[in-house]
Amino acid sequence: MEQYFERLTNELLNKNPHLSEEKARTWVELLWEDFETTYAKAGRKYRGQEVTEQIVRQIILNYGDKLHEFIAKNPKYKAYLEKE
Repeated sequence: MEQYFERLTNELLNKNPHLSEEKARTWVELLWEDFETTYAKAGRKYRGQEVTEQIVRQIILNYGDKLHEFIAKNPKYKAYLEKE
């Protein structure tokens, strides 16, 4: 799974220069976990890490350049992303 996280973290860093490597990695892990949790709660069959990678990549492509602004609007992630 480390390879997925590294690849997605690098993609997010390329998309958003406002994020440190640590914060980009945290975002990737949070997005990954949220997708898998939501998918499972919906009763969907697990389709593998490749599918999760594709979903997280799509989020990065669509919203990656604005993720650093998201923390102000959603306190759920605040504790994870404000520690330095």
